[in-house]
Amino acid sequence: MKIVVGITGSSGSIFAVEFLKKTEADKFLVVSKWGKVVLQDETGESENTLRPYVKNIFKDSDLTAPPASGSNYFDAFVVIPASTSTIGKIASGIGDTLITRTAQVCLKERYKMILCVRETPLATNTLEQLSFLSREGVIVMPISPPMYFVPKTVDEYINAFVNKLQQVLGLRRTGGWRAEEFE
Repeated sequence: MKIVVGITGSSGSIFAVEFLKKTEADKFLVVSKWGKVVLQDETGESENTLRPYVKNIFKDSDLTAPPASGSNYFDAFVVIPASTSTIGKIASGIGDTLITRTAQVCLKERYKMILCVRETPLATNTLEQLSFLSREGVIVMPISPPMYFVPKTVDEYINAFVNKLQQVLGLRRTGGWRAEEFE
């Protein structure tokens, strides 16, 4: 599976780091200007330290990179975390960065796109934008890890969301609430 991963400037970049480290697929990374700042501040990671977990890294300013064209197929585009600014641009059809341009490609080509929103609370305009994008086929996936298994550590909490994201991508099946009773 070929997955393009976008990291934007919203808090929660640890979820992107763990997704990149734990997901077996051909991953291509794009990090926005503010995504780099938050990534460094929250995790101490950078594009270079994430390089071993991806097949290639493209600059967000490079609108000639392969994901910017619908002539290049990929299976999914995951924006994690997705800032509300990026959501607004995507919903408005603005493709001025590689992340937003890749989103426009997904919308026009009907490729799978997952927006992992980390903000809370959400403004009405963001809710309306997410509603529009959902009607267009985008999967809106707030970073809201399950709690039914009672995580004991932050790592368990983060991994639960990463596992759910992998399940939505069709990469794995995870146990659900009282799953043993459903077998």
